[in-house]
Amino acid sequence: MDVLIEPVTALALNCGFSHAGLLQVDTIKLQEEVRAACEVNKCKAYASNWSCPPACGTLGECEARIRTYTTGLILQTTGALEDSLDYESMTRLGVEHEQHLRSFGEQIRVQYPASLLLGAGPCRRCEVCTYPDAPCRFPETMTTSMEAFGMVVSEVCTANHLLYYYGPNTLTYVGCVLLR
Repeated sequence: MDVLIEPVTALALNCGFSHAGLLQVDTIKLQEEVRAACEVNKCKAYASNWSCPPACGTLGECEARIRTYTTGLILQTTGALEDSLDYESMTRLGVEHEQHLRSFGEQIRVQYPASLLLGAGPCRRCEVCTYPDAPCRFPETMTTSMEAFGMVVSEVCTANHLLYYYGPNTLTYVGCVLLR
């Protein structure tokens, strides 16, 4: 099936993303340093969520998955902050980004069932993740983060000619979809 990027981009923008741009899969570089940062566990999801390391697979397994795709789209939600300490707006923006990803994911999987949707942070579909005691309840709709796959998000954006920083007092959450 040929991927038509224009309709996918239109769908992304209709789902609420601020920006969407072509993602050339060959520009994605996975880095062990990013994966090692997950082990520090600042987000409290390492080894406690199916979408995070080590459950999401080794860096080699993530690389193998990525290389089965031919193209993709970077998905961004950008918003304004009152100042650099505006935690309330940061949180709201993160929730909005997750909502955009969920809506987009539901729709894109109809046309591209094998698509891989990567977001920002751990999957939060379930209030409490079943890891490691039971299988994931929703493996088809789970969203793993770009960082869990070992990506430096700003570098992925730059390599694909999409801004990552939109100016002072802004914040951008980034995800992507990979398509065959």
